[in-house]
Amino acid sequence: MSHGPGLVRTTCSSGSAPGVGAGAGQLGASSSEGLLDPVYPRTHGALLKVAQMISLLIAFICVRSSLWTSYSAYSYFEVVTVCNLIMILAFYLVHLFRLYRVLTCISWPLSELLHYLIGTLLLLIASIVAASKSYSQSRLVAGAIFGFLATFLCLASVWLSYKISCVTQSTDAAV
Repeated sequence: MSHGPGLVRTTCSSGSAPGVGAGAGQLGASSSEGLLDPVYPRTHGALLKVAQMISLLIAFICVRSSLWTSYSAYSYFEVVTVCNLIMILAFYLVHLFRLYRVLTCISWPLSELLHYLIGTLLLLIASIVAASKSYSQSRLVAGAIFGFLATFLCLASVWLSYKISCVTQSTDAAV
């Protein structure tokens, strides 16, 4: 099995430009850069992830520091916010440290899209339940509001991930 210049390696990631990594000879300067991507923290996707993490953290702190009126509703809210926070941080680090280039066995855009679809739905349910059980306690209301804000930001990421994983791949297949 020869791995000469005819080898075509296909990778698709939301952190790289289309066409980067498409061929073995085309990697050039992009593969010689360091492990850390200095451009990624200024992209729209990265800023959206940071805003999501901040709103999820504030929602968690608001609910955690308040007196609960319904244990099951707020423990569910806490679990959903912390799990979403950890997963968003993991995707942020994957793009920041360019781990998508090393771990090519995972379709990162598809896994990110699936995470945002499931996580947004669970976060919307948790925010609705938290808002309905808040009984006008200011910290619980604030937690629910930040939960809804995080839900809106996650919806924006669903759209961005959809555009990257589905629309980009369908236009690549047409060409």
